Amino acid sequence: MSRVAYLGLGSNLGNRAAHLQRAIDRLAAAPGVTVVAVSAIYETDPVGGPEQGPFLNAVVAVDTDLAPRALLTLAHELEADAQRVRVEHWGPRTLDVDVLIVGDETVAEPDLVVPHPRLWERGFVLAPLRDVAPALVDAPAGGWPGVRRVADPPTVSSPGEPS
Repeated sequence: MSRVAYLGLGSNLGNRAAHLQRAIDRLAAAPGVTVVAVSAIYETDPVGGPEQGPFLNAVVAVDTDLAPRALLTLAHELEADAQRVRVEHWGPRTLDVDVLIVGDETVAEPDLVVPHPRLWERGFVLAPLRDVAPALVDAPAGGWPGVRRVADPPTVSSPGEPS
């Protein structure tokens, strides 16, 4: 069963833009996943956690037949590929991939909640989500505090193309 899912990407360590681009390219090459849209890139102030540098954030819309659990596994593979190290909750990271929405499915498990439980509270997710799914998100007057559009949507490599 194919449906549209939305994945949030974030990076605030190393070459932030390269981490996002590689994750998008790997998503495009993943079996059972077709990238259908990518948001612009936003630079955002960190929310919660220790003092740290700003993030680059984006949202990717995919058409997929993967279940939410399989999308989470893929998200963790993308993070591992970016050499993410989980040291501190909400700490700095090379890549963070969140499963935001998977069709109309709901999941409530200890390590996976879909729709993402804080999705509607976070401007760093809502601004890029609005780019790829404007019917889902109403923009507040003046935009979201701490969220700045900094780049057009990245390109999506075709499977087999070098990234």
